[in-house]
Amino acid sequence: MTRIKVWFAAALLLLPVFALAVQADPTSPQEIVRGVSKDVLEIINANTQDPARQQTLADARLVPLADFGRMTALAVGKYWRSATPEQQQALTTEFRAMLVRTWVAVLSNHKGAQVDVKGARPGDSADEQTVHSVVNQPGQQAIALDLDFENTAAGWKVYDISVEGISFINSHRNQFGSVIQKDGVDGLIRQLAASNAKAAGRSPAK
Repeated sequence: MTRIKVWFAAALLLLPVFALAVQADPTSPQEIVRGVSKDVLEIINANTQDPARQQTLADARLVPLADFGRMTALAVGKYWRSATPEQQQALTTEFRAMLVRTWVAVLSNHKGAQVDVKGARPGDSADEQTVHSVVNQPGQQAIALDLDFENTAAGWKVYDISVEGISFINSHRNQFGSVIQKDGVDGLIRQLAASNAKAAGRSPAK
């Protein structure tokens, strides 16, 4: 399994196997992830013969979970500020499509994981919180998983994922930076768009 697949296999296997506290807060980061993951799994199971519908419904359900704008900005790094508003929007659109597409793919192939949520710890500010979990899969080594949340005006939002201490955002920043240095911001947009189009079985936009 590649590093990216390991990230998603860990981060997206937060299925409805958590033991709920008697008075669990439904708006807490832990319960938000549990609820959304459960819903997405149900979407996948109900639309196994229609991948396009899976993607559309999953996208609609997953959008509230993550701050895709912040995630994209962090992944693009120093190049984000020099990008035009149109480029920033295109980057966010393609990055979001990539995340949701991979989310659906991983959940489709990993339905039996056991997740032990160890709890949450404060982040760098009072508005940030990190949920720590351990993902156990039959026949595989347990994976340590952290999800970073920020409490925004719209509620708690995921802005980064770390597996075994390695940040998903930081890893993509290195990859994206290399592409931008070679082909510019538009080159990264084209690469992401082509990857998403190929996965969706359509021709990339010209």
